[in-house]
Amino acid sequence: MSGQAVTSLLGRLAEARKSGEVARLAEAIPYARWMRIAPENGTGELLTRMRYHEALIGNTFLPALHGGTLGAMLELAAIFHLLWETETAAVPKIVNITVDYLRSARPVDVIARASVTKQGRRMVNVYVEAWQDDRSKPVATANAHFLVKSSDEPPSL
Repeated sequence: MSGQAVTSLLGRLAEARKSGEVARLAEAIPYARWMRIAPENGTGELLTRMRYHEALIGNTFLPALHGGTLGAMLELAAIFHLLWETETAAVPKIVNITVDYLRSARPVDVIARASVTKQGRRMVNVYVEAWQDDRSKPVATANAHFLVKSSDEPPSL
């Protein structure tokens, strides 16, 4: 991300926290807007929704959503969670992500929930689970590691 994009995202984060409107985070990420991926907290827990649209189809014969779109959604769900639920002052940078595709995702909305499984000073491990109609039948899960503090920053005392 460019410096200007990071500033825009952190500015929107501050505005979103002030207003309580978590969906405003997605406005600062063009890819999230194009994919129609946005966080929501109407149920009291932070969820991320990828609204279905034709460009998401990977297998036209089933039809099923493209695995890459699910992976992108899982990654963004983790980022939204880290920005909203933790005290990180920097935009999380992905180190690696492992996605498990559990079943075909039908051409409907996908919902995901992320949770931090381990947080250190510089790295955070996040688990994400995505489903469609039935939360007990996930379509994909992911484990991701993010850098949340630059390794070139001096240690805090």
